[in-house]
Amino acid sequence: MTMTDLSALQSARLLQLCSANLPVGGFSFSQGLEQAVERGWVNSAAALEEWLTVLLKSSVAHADVPMLKLQYEAISNNAADDFEHRDAWIAATRESEEILLAEQAMGKALKRLLKNLADKPEGSAADWVLTRNADCFISQFALAAHLFGLDLPACLSGYVWTLLDNQVAAGTKLIPLGQTDGQNLLFRLTRNIADTLDIAAQVAPENIGQSMPSMAMASAWHEQQYSRLFRS
Repeated sequence: MTMTDLSALQSARLLQLCSANLPVGGFSFSQGLEQAVERGWVNSAAALEEWLTVLLKSSVAHADVPMLKLQYEAISNNAADDFEHRDAWIAATRESEEILLAEQAMGKALKRLLKNLADKPEGSAADWVLTRNADCFISQFALAAHLFGLDLPACLSGYVWTLLDNQVAAGTKLIPLGQTDGQNLLFRLTRNIADTLDIAAQVAPENIGQSMPSMAMASAWHEQQYSRLFRS
């Protein structure tokens, strides 16, 4: 899947959607990483790189990206019922209460933001999408990409970059890593984005799903962690 040339405005919109300043609260969730650090599973830049590489290729490529693609296409096709059904499907792939909380809290925050955008196109997908019972971040990210005039490859690669950026930012606080180490790690990890999208492109809808036992257990144990910086 190849990203078409983006206009200056589209490039700016992609940066805005993927910015750490987007008010969706992504900075407050570690997706189980905080507990993984607590248990000594992740204790260095190399260990974090391995953790996130496995996450990309074994989870994100088999669940998040294929579902994001389906939600983007549902909006394109005005398939409102499919969009709502798949949002419930996304929620079902979240393997712990805290990971589901992160997905839906960020989704609701992005939904509120999109509802209040002053520069929405008239007669846009937002007319029906924002009225549906769909609160997952993946669903709302697909809508944001539509409203911002981004094509599907830009939407998918932007989502994966956003996930990596949030996780590396969490890692710099938790391990801890220096800012330069974090940026070098992000440079290395982003080389996996194309492979992640290629794997996702081969996943048939009936095979969408994930199983990340260590991440799920870490997230569940995090609920009982005495001292913590993050909500998940």
